[in-house]
Amino acid sequence: MPVIRTSEAVTHEIHGARFVSYATPRTGSKELCAWRGEIPPGTRAPAHTVSREEIFHLLVGELVVTLDDRTDRITAGDTLIVNPGATLTVENPTDQTAISWVTTSIGLEAELADGTRLTPPWAN
Repeated sequence: MPVIRTSEAVTHEIHGARFVSYATPRTGSKELCAWRGEIPPGTRAPAHTVSREEIFHLLVGELVVTLDDRTDRITAGDTLIVNPGATLTVENPTDQTAISWVTTSIGLEAELADGTRLTPPWAN
C-alpha cells in the first residue's frame, strides 16, 4: 500500500498558485492523480480548457469560478465537477488563501486561451 507522506509531496508553482502533488504514477497511482491547490489572495488563474474530468473540492476559503459561461462563488465544502472540454477560470478575490483538493485521471492536459497546451506534472 503506497503511503505518500506530506514530506514526500512535490510542490509546483504556476500562474501564482501552488500545486502540491500527492498521487501520480511516480508515487504509485495507476489511474488517478490528486493534489492540493493553494490559491493566494488576489490570484486569478487564466482560463483553461481541460481534456479530462476534474473533481475540485474547496477545503478552505472562497473562490469565484467560471465554468464555461456560468460564474459562481464557491465556499469551503463545495465541490465543482469540471467535465472534459469545459473551460475553467478560478479567482480568489478574498484576503485569505483558498485551499482545494483536486482529483483527475492521469494524462490531463489544459489548453490556455492563446492555444498554449500545458501538461501539468502534478497530473501526469
